[in-house]
Amino acid sequence: MAGFCLDCARRRCYNFRMKYDVAIIGAGASGLYLASLLAGSDLSVALIEAGDRVGRKLSATGNGQGNLTNTAVCAERYHGDRALISLIAGSDYESVLGAFPFSFSADSRGRVYPLGRQASALTDALRRTVGAAKNIDVMLSSRVRGLEKGYTVIFDDGRRITADKAVLCTGGKAQKQLGSDGSGYEIAARFGHTVTPLLPSLVQIKTDTEHIRTLKGLRADCMVTARSGGRVLGSARGDVIFADYGVTGSAVFSVSYFVTGLSGVTLDIAFLPDTDEETVTRDVRRKLSAGYEHGELLSGTLNNQIGRAVMRRCPSSDPAEIARAVKHFTLSVQGTLGFDSAQVTRGGIPTNEVTDDLESVYSQGLYFAGEILDVDGECGGFNLHWAFSCARRIAEGLLS
Repeated sequence: MAGFCLDCARRRCYNFRMKYDVAIIGAGASGLYLASLLAGSDLSVALIEAGDRVGRKLSATGNGQGNLTNTAVCAERYHGDRALISLIAGSDYESVLGAFPFSFSADSRGRVYPLGRQASALTDALRRTVGAAKNIDVMLSSRVRGLEKGYTVIFDDGRRITADKAVLCTGGKAQKQLGSDGSGYEIAARFGHTVTPLLPSLVQIKTDTEHIRTLKGLRADCMVTARSGGRVLGSARGDVIFADYGVTGSAVFSVSYFVTGLSGVTLDIAFLPDTDEETVTRDVRRKLSAGYEHGELLSGTLNNQIGRAVMRRCPSSDPAEIARAVKHFTLSVQGTLGFDSAQVTRGGIPTNEVTDDLESVYSQGLYFAGEILDVDGECGGFNLHWAFSCARRIAEGLLS
């Protein structure tokens, strides 16, 4: 059986068998991980990828550093069917680490990375396992045009293979440049599945920029709350990075779930999330007593540029009002940067259309893994953990 070059993962070969036990459509995070778990088994496996290499999005995860899970993983860190999420993802972050032959470390926010901080190492490890397996054929540059019940995989160039079982690991619509084009939803629909509205999530947010023009490139630890009409939509703690279009960073990504597709939303940014207003008020009083000018009243309390930006929006010299301004730096949301910049897709195949083993309720032997399902997590490794956990659940069923 044919594999692929471990050095470049680009070799295209047509010397494949026509019949398989399992066809995995999509060699991203969930598909490649699933194939690695089936490597060396008695099952014949076709791993099918439309692009010219496997794991392109996986190799970019965590800003290229490989944030693949989080020590705080639990159902509450996801949006979707919490009962199914709890069953699949669990609360043991180490459950997804065994496929990799190296050690990991977690940062102060629970984000787990390879010690070498390279996402490409994750892809390389899985690729080596799959490439060495005699029971797996990897079909690169092989775009699937259709899937017929039974299952027959039909390629764009007219080739066909059959498989007893098929697993859709095609991802969502986020980052099309890395291979996610939404084609899996069309395949699922042919088998009777519905698709909930698809929106970009974990994405940069466009805001009014009048008050942040001087802050471009600055990063701050903040609590960010999305509001609409006085109602709190959601909040998150983490980095906020100011940009020419608005804001980005881990906290912004996490609250983007709540703002995407809506109008009339504001972001309430609270600087110094571990410091109360009373402390800020006391600092301002001391600087007033020392003769500081209005624009410098937050000097030493906040980054100077951020402090001046806050003071430009707060004409008062009342220490309590200035402290409130530090905790309520409000920006109007004007949209997001869309699917091309988003890390994940909000929406997908409803989880009530799959079993606890992620098998279609409409077509026996058809499975779904990862982002194609209507489940998405917060920023910080939760979405990769979901993708890997789905693959593990399906592998357990296929191998039992």
